[in-house]
Amino acid sequence: MQHDTTTRKAQARNLAAIRRNAAFLDIQAAQQVAAASRSFSDYLADIFGDRLADVTLAGYMPMRSEISPLDIMANHPGPVGVPVILRAGTPLEFHRWTPQTTMIEGAFKALIPANADPVIPQALIVPMLAFDRRGYRLGYGGGFYDRTLEKLRSAGPVLAVGLAFDAQICDDLPTEATDQQLDAIITGSGVIWTRG
Repeated sequence: MQHDTTTRKAQARNLAAIRRNAAFLDIQAAQQVAAASRSFSDYLADIFGDRLADVTLAGYMPMRSEISPLDIMANHPGPVGVPVILRAGTPLEFHRWTPQTTMIEGAFKALIPANADPVIPQALIVPMLAFDRRGYRLGYGGGFYDRTLEKLRSAGPVLAVGLAFDAQICDDLPTEATDQQLDAIITGSGVIWTRG
């Protein structure tokens, strides 16, 4: 059964990468990014209200054809962190980021802050290859976000929200017991609620 799920996930990743690449190159991509960014910022403001400036937000440095969260991160009134891979098989750590932060290449060629200043997020913008309406996402297969969300959620409430192009939605994705659901996914078309 595990082997079957692993195979199905690998096949889904290949198809999802093709769809996401096409969405990224679409003439409407910039409009989708702008609309998703506005919706995301409004969503955070609705959830946290006047506490928003005290909320540490984890974003990410976009790679390949990932939808960019940089505007959301730059405009967030509170602290912002970006993920840092310490080693395989472990949760992510998040280091403080601002638009002026000097960045260097980290694991998997992801950009990370040159100076480590760890932060613990209360809200995360989660990247993905694909998602379904149940709130499951398909990542690159390393399990970093699943381990991270499990660790953060075991310590207290944390909001995990996916950011994606509309074209990244799929029917039910293959899942495993270790997969963590997102609380919502935001695309250029608005908010898709998953965990209420």
